[in-house]
Amino acid sequence: MQAPYATPLFPSRLAAFDLRTTPLLRTEVLVIGSGIAGACTALAAAEAGAEVLLLAKGALDDTNTAWAQGGIAVVQLPEDSVESHLADTLRVGAGVADAAVVRHVVHSAQAAIEWLERLGTHFDRRAGDPDGALELSREGGHSFARVVHSNGDATGHEIQRALAVALQSHPRITVRAHAFVRDLVLADGRCVGAIAMQDGMEIGVEAGAIVVATGGTGQIYRETTNPTGASGDGHALCFRAGARMADCEFVQFHPTTLYIAGASRFLISEVVRGAGAVLRDRNGERFMQGAHPMQELAPRDVVSRAILDRMVATNDTHVYLDLSTVQGDPHKLFPSIARICSTFDLDLAKDPIPVRPGAHYFVGGAVTDGHGKTSVPGLFAVGEAAASGLHGANRLASNSLLEGAVIGQAAGRAAADTARERHPGLPRRGTGPSLPQDPPRLLHDDLLYSLKSLMWRQVGLRRTEASLRDARERIGFWHHYLIKAPVPSRANCELANMLTTAALVAEAALARAESRGTHFRDDFPARDDARFCRRIFLQRAADGAIRTEPGPLHPATDRLPA
Repeated sequence: MQAPYATPLFPSRLAAFDLRTTPLLRTEVLVIGSGIAGACTALAAAEAGAEVLLLAKGALDDTNTAWAQGGIAVVQLPEDSVESHLADTLRVGAGVADAAVVRHVVHSAQAAIEWLERLGTHFDRRAGDPDGALELSREGGHSFARVVHSNGDATGHEIQRALAVALQSHPRITVRAHAFVRDLVLADGRCVGAIAMQDGMEIGVEAGAIVVATGGTGQIYRETTNPTGASGDGHALCFRAGARMADCEFVQFHPTTLYIAGASRFLISEVVRGAGAVLRDRNGERFMQGAHPMQELAPRDVVSRAILDRMVATNDTHVYLDLSTVQGDPHKLFPSIARICSTFDLDLAKDPIPVRPGAHYFVGGAVTDGHGKTSVPGLFAVGEAAASGLHGANRLASNSLLEGAVIGQAAGRAAADTARERHPGLPRRGTGPSLPQDPPRLLHDDLLYSLKSLMWRQVGLRRTEASLRDARERIGFWHHYLIKAPVPSRANCELANMLTTAALVAEAALARAESRGTHFRDDFPARDDARFCRRIFLQRAADGAIRTEPGPLHPATDRLPA
């Protein structure tokens, strides 16, 4: 029997607020998130003359960006071209990427690299090159080596370092760390601010423009490369605020996550396979040679499913990444990876690395234009919280940092302009969900683990209608009781955001009855351009349900000349 809450219903905010008893801050532009997208947005808005308040959920450098190993895709080689980069992006996007957005981003790549360098980012240069040319790597899906990196495999850490310095030294930017944004607030249909939680107290923030740059949502899965803070906060914030969402069925799984039972998962960057490393099963057999013409450098969804299938076929929990075929010393080429592996007594030069797929990148988010504007006036989204149309059904490796820099700058300038418009201001009071007199008692950690396991089993690399419907009902059941908790603690708010984002994934995956990009349905294993070469839009209905709407059919841009 189906429960009345099997279809999840989501309130417009998680809790009531009363600014008569809550401190209020005012700024022109509020940026939520301090990774590359948020930082570039804040810096560009400040350069455009706006006063900016940036709220970081954790420490300023505790971001998905800081974990990024690979780099930024930018054309450098004479034999390469922007048109080739565009064509690779469209091909991996599987027909539903926005060709205009892709063209804008890849054409802006060189300017983005130069801007990051002016901010103090140091990229690797070719040793002994008189012109100081950038050192390049090749990653999966790319036709040429075009990935710019720093310190071999610590690109994100270097970018985050430079951006943090720039943020903290800019006179028009105020940074508040360890500030968790619980709800966005609307007035007269416009987003005018937010309610945050910091140091055990609530804070109201009024702003002329609000930019959500909260990063990913990998923590809804049991296996993930994402840091613990990647709980889909921005996706849930935008959805509850009424923003149009898209592409939520497309969750990219990274094929090679270090897998040692009981240990934290660690990403083994794609540049390792780009340098020549190969995948083998427990019997030492290579299995990517017959799976795809690009073998180990096939798009990530292809490699991830091939690994999963081989794990099933060999009755093993993982496969192995063999670096003995890499030209050069892997300790020097991949110092961060070598250091982590050494803590488990693994020597990259001689020991195969146990790996398995992990949730890595969330393609979907709030639908935006090329300047980060969402469907809600005053509200912007950038980076992994946004669905800009760049990635389509799958993200080409090292395009995400590029997107954060390019669209982040554009969003910052647009937000500075929007902040100058008149707006109604933050309401003094707002209601939240009604609470029962006798709220249910919940074991937070048990519910969290149950969600992560459910998503991995039923809404992961392989999906079916039955598994998705069952997942949607369970998510609805859990969410129904979680929001009845009398105290909206940060932990409960994060879990509510995870349940909300998980529901969006399941709903969109149900609506796409085909396989495309990162989305694979065992009951519909073929791609169906006639019905599904389109985006699927989601939005919160008046009653709190998820409303699904198919977008217009796209030309299959991955099959057209660039």
